[in-house]
Amino acid sequence: MARFENDFLFERVNDAALPAVTAILDRLGVEYRRRGAEIEMLNPIRADERFGSFLLNTRTGRWSEFATGDKGGDVISLVAYLRGCKQIEAAKGLASMLGVTVNG
Repeated sequence: MARFENDFLFERVNDAALPAVTAILDRLGVEYRRRGAEIEMLNPIRADERFGSFLLNTRTGRWSEFATGDKGGDVISLVAYLRGCKQIEAAKGLASMLGVTVNG
């Protein structure tokens, strides 16, 4: 897949993923709760037990794990972080989950 195709895939997937982020979190088994425009999550990577340090902005897709310093700018990077995979793998998985196609 050429670089411009990856860019297009990322853009299409992120556009589809942000409105579906709670369904994505459900599918990944992440515990969360809404707090205004943010979603507070329990981080399964570090056996988090309290809400407050792992946040996602539902308007922008930016997320931060303040306890570890990890952060990202979109849902693809969040899924890559949670699954421990590369962003292109997360993007392709989300594309399949959300029915996003690059060609056609």
